[in-house]
Amino acid sequence: MHANTSFSTPFTTTRETAVLDHERRHDNPADDCQNSLDRVNRQLAEAYPELSPQLKLAAGYVLEHPVEVAFQSIRKSASAARVTASTLVRLAKRLGFDSYEQFREVFQSAVQAGPVELSGRANQLRNMASQTDDQVFLDVGDAAFDNIGRLFTADNQARVREAARLLLGAERIAVVGFRDAFACAYHFAYVGRIAMPNIQLIRGQEGGLLTELAPFGEGDVVVAFGFEPYCAETMRALEITRAAGVDAIVITDTLRSPLVPGASITFPVANATPHFFPSILSAITLVETLLAECVAFGPDDLVGNVASFESRMRAMGAYVENG
Repeated sequence: MHANTSFSTPFTTTRETAVLDHERRHDNPADDCQNSLDRVNRQLAEAYPELSPQLKLAAGYVLEHPVEVAFQSIRKSASAARVTASTLVRLAKRLGFDSYEQFREVFQSAVQAGPVELSGRANQLRNMASQTDDQVFLDVGDAAFDNIGRLFTADNQARVREAARLLLGAERIAVVGFRDAFACAYHFAYVGRIAMPNIQLIRGQEGGLLTELAPFGEGDVVVAFGFEPYCAETMRALEITRAAGVDAIVITDTLRSPLVPGASITFPVANATPHFFPSILSAITLVETLLAECVAFGPDDLVGNVASFESRMRAMGAYVENG
């Protein structure tokens, strides 16, 4: 499906001014540090497939434990990563740092910005229910608050703005997610299409993946969701779209994910839970954040599309009136 012509120039002069004002309001002395950490994470993610087994262990630990890397000694981090201290030094130098200390300073500076701290609310939840024996309920609550807290960081705030620009500038947007990630893809496509009718959910049913993706090329964007265990269909969809020149926004569980290489923007989202299947709470929250950003800073047509959708639904009797 082709987009309305309004998507070819996503920001009017007024919108450009609004975005610049928005960014100035969110200027932060730690931005450069966060950007530096983001660059380090991107370098690690891109290099990961080619690293030796020992360097992979080190890179995996660094990607998933930034706070520990920031404040632990090199020996303690090496022990936790199950490598030697010299392996961490080699990893730092591979990324262009003169020393491990210089490498660690990037993490120390970035951590100062810190995530939105929600662990206190989780602790309050635990205290309120401390007289019960329902530990599963409490553990799910702790994990949920922690996952959301890890999402709302300064570096993710900048990344959301960048992703919104990419989405608003796209002629067409394909959304991909299979099996456990399908709920995320469906939510993005269903809610997103209300404002942006150039969004298409890719279902890939009955061998139709190639046919559905054939129209997408340069100037288009694919949004892909995938968590371990990673689906072969999602990998294939990214291979097809990458070969066609489509920009990819990837939402996954770690920068070590095989979905990351070649992506224009990557969001690693926390999905820890005591439940038997990985949580999609952070991914769904990210979907809502991305779409809200698009509507807030996109063309006025998006708001009009939402109003038109609601009017059509009410005219068709899709909603039940309360009272």
